[in-house]
Amino acid sequence: MKNLQNVYLVGLGAIGSAYAAKMEDAVPGLVKVIVDQKRLTTYLDQEVKVNGKAYRFPLVTPEQATEKADLILVAVKGHHLDETIEQLRPFVGRETIILSLLNGITSEEAIGKVYGLEKLLYSFVVATDATRTGRVTHYSTIGRIVFGEKQNAVYSSKVLAVKELFDRTGVPYTIPVDMMRELWWKFMMNVGVNQVSAILKAPYGVFQRVKEAQELMMMACGEVLQIAEKIGINLTAGDIEEYLRVIGGLASEGKTSMLQDVEAGRKTEVESFAHTVVALGEKYGVATPVNACLGRMLATLEQTYPQE
Repeated sequence: MKNLQNVYLVGLGAIGSAYAAKMEDAVPGLVKVIVDQKRLTTYLDQEVKVNGKAYRFPLVTPEQATEKADLILVAVKGHHLDETIEQLRPFVGRETIILSLLNGITSEEAIGKVYGLEKLLYSFVVATDATRTGRVTHYSTIGRIVFGEKQNAVYSSKVLAVKELFDRTGVPYTIPVDMMRELWWKFMMNVGVNQVSAILKAPYGVFQRVKEAQELMMMACGEVLQIAEKIGINLTAGDIEEYLRVIGGLASEGKTSMLQDVEAGRKTEVESFAHTVVALGEKYGVATPVNACLGRMLATLEQTYPQE
């Protein structure tokens, strides 16, 4: 098993900065951040703060790359993925492992088309209430990284290497036996709570106490449930109820990433959620009126942001 030393991160949003800080606290200098020239200038001028502590991570542009990465963590938004894939090129070597922490179910395939699926482990973050304002990230619950091969009854060498890194740096994680089921579970939850929270401007507390908000979330999730059944992913209505229990344990003032995007006037991940559900519904003969409606509402929100 290879000991992962050259660890790179792309994306210093709420998720990226929270886990980069966690690893930096355990092993100073371990994580380097891949940036373009514009972000290089921004981060050189202003430090990143996580839970009140200031961090200045080593920054590397693609033009400055001098070594291949052992591990690359991708933590950008879906609409930045294409440009990010190109930025990774100088850092990807023969033995590089790539973890995509993006929401949705399509990023691994997109990265794999360029660099080979054999370099990828499937992954996502769950149960975090991390929020970011400018260069300041705060969380009360960091959550955990769920990762692995499609099936993990026996751990592969890549899984063991990442497991050792997370053990070394104190990053919470889970390695499920059936990773694809877990990936679709998270996708279903994002389709529900992310989109509804953004439209209602609702932090987690609203879903903890308002029945109608829960019902809207469950209606959106229900369409994913029907598609999953068509393609053989073993999800149930009980999985939706389980996520309501997860939400119950988060800070009531915590916000989904999509709500944070709307409040900041940023582009949302509607393509990764509602639009993907609608496209899959058309492919597999499942009606998706709820997500079609949510998609139109989010598109309208994006077009009515205040103009700078």
